[in-house]
Amino acid sequence: MRAMVLEEARRPLVARDIADPRPSEGGVLIRVSACAVCRTDLHVVDGELPHPKVPLVPGHEVVGVVVEKGARATRFAVGDRVGVPWLGWTCGVCAYCRAGRENLCDRARFTGYDLDGGFAELAVADERFCFPVPEAYADVAAAPLLCAGLIGFRALRAAGPARRLGLYGFGAAAHIIIQVARHEGREVHAFTRPGDEAGARFARELGATWASGSDERGPASLDAAIIFAPVGALVPTALANVAKGGTVVCAGIHMSDIPSFPYERLWGERVLRSVANLTRQDAADFLALAPRVPVVTTTRTYPLAEANAALDDLRRGRLEGAAVLTPR
Repeated sequence: MRAMVLEEARRPLVARDIADPRPSEGGVLIRVSACAVCRTDLHVVDGELPHPKVPLVPGHEVVGVVVEKGARATRFAVGDRVGVPWLGWTCGVCAYCRAGRENLCDRARFTGYDLDGGFAELAVADERFCFPVPEAYADVAAAPLLCAGLIGFRALRAAGPARRLGLYGFGAAAHIIIQVARHEGREVHAFTRPGDEAGARFARELGATWASGSDERGPASLDAAIIFAPVGALVPTALANVAKGGTVVCAGIHMSDIPSFPYERLWGERVLRSVANLTRQDAADFLALAPRVPVVTTTRTYPLAEANAALDDLRRGRLEGAAVLTPR
């Protein structure tokens, strides 16, 4: 099969013809129809996340059709359309797993990091960590739901019942979660890169009450904020914009160093927290909710061979919504 392969961090992906993967006894072989490009993929390629499997096929927002099953795989039939997210395997026996917090499993393995992912014509996955794709979505439209949507959904729940919500960084995750937040009756303020009027306009089109650069304070205090941008300097900024008792959620898997800030910004029972990975329950809940909102994804498609161009457009902030690779 044809795949885009990471052979060394901080180097472009390389197009390779590699052996077709085989499903494990409890796994499925998937013919990939679409795979969205996530900022986590960029962190892996740029060497900001340590110790990925090398060589590695990145990609963890995979949509495709089951073409073969392992001997003990029973959840899906050949021909079923499935989605494969970031969480690829957990041990099932540790304290975290037994407490319903499998996202924190110390032995977890992740698609496109520990396990080969979807920047390829074929992919394999443990069927327990695959999900039916809502029928309302075409393949390309569905792909960003599988990480941008899922981690955004987990971050939104971590923010609590905030009436006025701030979103810092308006990329793939934020453009999905603003739709969920508006569906729930929340007021959303979007903070984009300073000077990014196109991004602010996109946020307003999707229902933001106010949208401008993150160097501005905004028209009113927030009840909660979610930081999607991997910029540590936004943490004290967001805390300063959140009212007493509010929550700031760091939604990324990687962030630049957080600068020191006066305790006054945290005082007043403000909460600063992160979200990590996702659970299978997150995926089931969000994929049931998305078509009811309905969430509409904005995408730009690239042929598989142009994965490096997609990554560079993401790196340089040239995307509106999400980039999606298609193998054909």
